[in-house]
Amino acid sequence: MFSKKNLSKLLCASALLGSAALAPVLTFSQADAAPSTPTLMITNQPLPENLRQQNYAGPRRAPAVTPQQILGGSYSSGYDTLVSKKINGLYQDIGRLQQETSAMSRQLAGMQRDGQMAAAAYYANIGTINTQLQSGTTPGNPRLVEQLSQARGNLERLGQHLADYNAISVDVAALASEAAYLLEATRSAYSVSGAIEEDHARLADIEDNLTTILINIDRMQNLVSDDVSRTAAYLNAERENLQILSLAVAEGDYYGKSLTSRPFSSAPRTDTVEKVAYSEPSAPPAPSNPKPLVKIKFDRANVEYEQPVYAALDEAMKKYPSARFELVAIEPTGGNAAQAAIESARSRRNAEKVLKTLTQMGLDQNRLDLATAQSSSATTSEVHIYIR
Repeated sequence: MFSKKNLSKLLCASALLGSAALAPVLTFSQADAAPSTPTLMITNQPLPENLRQQNYAGPRRAPAVTPQQILGGSYSSGYDTLVSKKINGLYQDIGRLQQETSAMSRQLAGMQRDGQMAAAAYYANIGTINTQLQSGTTPGNPRLVEQLSQARGNLERLGQHLADYNAISVDVAALASEAAYLLEATRSAYSVSGAIEEDHARLADIEDNLTTILINIDRMQNLVSDDVSRTAAYLNAERENLQILSLAVAEGDYYGKSLTSRPFSSAPRTDTVEKVAYSEPSAPPAPSNPKPLVKIKFDRANVEYEQPVYAALDEAMKKYPSARFELVAIEPTGGNAAQAAIESARSRRNAEKVLKTLTQMGLDQNRLDLATAQSSSATTSEVHIYIR
């Protein structure tokens, strides 16, 4: 509180100053003592700059963030994660796998070209021999004997290819297993913690590359499998033909067609299948009882019929030493014309397989009668063997 004495002194001082000061200056403290530092100052002078910065320091404007700063290297550089180290190893494995796959593909293509050349050379030898046999030649003609020897050599080249195909199929299977393992490792790396965005992008690239490699390996596996089965069947058929041709060269005359030359293409129709309904069911198959001694249904890819056929024929020949046998190709009649044609070709092909099996078992072809038949009750191609 100001005392009256102090207030009167202040007013007197203000009057004496006059125009020298536009506003009064009041200085006071406790017990009317003059302090060394004023506690309150009233003035019309501007504030010092240091006080202005302290009293009026408001919020400042933040700097603008540009897209270039976000997309630049300041965000994405300088990170070496555990996933990135794993990715570097995967890229090395992929590079090696691609090189091995390409090398194996080139090897397979070379084997196919060599096989084609060997087959062409073989057929050139066979064509020369058959042409000379048809024109007429002498027994044991040395020119034909030489052609026959070359034909055997070319056929053995194809046989060596069969062994090479089996070896390369093992290598292709190993590549497929390795590629599948790397693909599984790549997919499992997505769930590893501590990865950055670039790691997942590189993992997606690795996954695409491995998928492409697996497709190529799968095609090679299918190609090798087809070549192995086709070459094996081809060698079996041509080795039989070569045996017959060697006999023709030794005799100097055309010996005849091989059993592999579609014998059922001109086989007649038979009514034996219809007579089965009128045979005695309880009686065993016999020349007087038209029941099939063997009935083979080709309802799956690989039908193992050799052992039952051999046992049935052996028992029948013991009971009827002079009996003949009728081999009938049964084709189902259901379906449209296209399906009927397909089943007809399939039944004849299956019957030819059974015929070849019978001749390999030692059954004389002169004791075999070939025929075809249709059956409305059959659902797939069948082969029946009857006693005559």
